[in-house]
Formats: sequence, structure tokens, C-alpha cells
Amino acid sequence: MLARTLLTLASAALLCVSASAEDFKLTGDNTKITFTGTKKDGKHTGGFKTVTGKAIVAPKDFTKMALELEIECDSLYTDDDKLTGHLKSPDFFGVKDNPKASFKVTKVENTKEGVAITGDLTLLGKTKSITAPGVMKLDGETLTLNSEFKIDRNDWGMTYGKGKIDDLVEVKIAIAAKK
Repeated sequence: MLARTLLTLASAALLCVSASAEDFKLTGDNTKITFTGTKKDGKHTGGFKTVTGKAIVAPKDFTKMALELEIECDSLYTDDDKLTGHLKSPDFFGVKDNPKASFKVTKVENTKEGVAITGDLTLLGKTKSITAPGVMKLDGETLTLNSEFKIDRNDWGMTYGKGKIDDLVEVKIAIAAKK
């Protein structure tokens, strides 16, 4: 009897959280992932056009957010066509053997500036945990999230141009999704 009561209470609590949570479909139209790579004599910018995913957000508690993104690596673009081709090669993203990258949130913490989002980033078949600062808002039916952070490309085996190309790559994520 006690087990049944506890199960009923747990189910009711889950339904309350689910009922208050808001679902947002993430696409390349409402989710922009861009990057800037630097070297001694300049920099290049780029990003990914095709992104899919879902965010589930509790309006009053962002720490309960669930978010998953899948990135089509062949949708990579840069400010230089020759560079775009090179980044798709095995020297960098190896899109033929690694057509997709992904990010899955594992924890969200509140900070003075907004939130700290921790998640698993998978590139080139390797998964590493990263934490990125962000500013998130849920305004009516619109979820916005903006984050800027750096990753070390070596962590995923992108070592081409070591010493000529900087190891740290700036990544920006901007989400503006409507229900």
C-alpha cells in the first residue's frame, strides 16, 4: 500500500513538472552556432547551417532544463570557400566519417550573470564535458539563450596546424525559439 501511494505521488509530481515545462523545437532557423578560429596573422569565422534539437524548460527554474542538439557537420560554412572545404576534410571535422556532432545538457546552474550550462559535446566521435556561461530568458512563448565560450580543438583530436593555428576556438550559440 505504501509503495502504491509513493508511486502515485511520484507520478503526480512528474506530471506537474511536465505540465509546467515548455517544449521548444530547435532548428537552423532559430538556433545559430558560430565559431571563430584565430592564427597569428588573422582569423576566420564560420558556423553550421543545419541544426536540430529540442529544449524543455521549466519557466521558473532553468536548472531543470533539458536540451539536446544535433549538428550536421556537412552544413559547415566559413568566410572562405577554400577553408570551408579544408575544415570538412579529415584534417579537421572529417565530415565523411563524422557526419554529425551533438551536444546534450547534463546540468544547469544559476550564476550572477545568468546560467552555467554543462553538457557533453561530441565531435569526431569523442565526447567531452564542457561548461559554458549563458544568459537565458523565457518571455511568453519565446526562449532565448546566448552563450559565448572557448573550446580547445585538441580535445577532440583536431591537431592540424599545431603552432600555426591557435588551439582555442571561440564558439557562440544564439537560440531564439518560439513554442
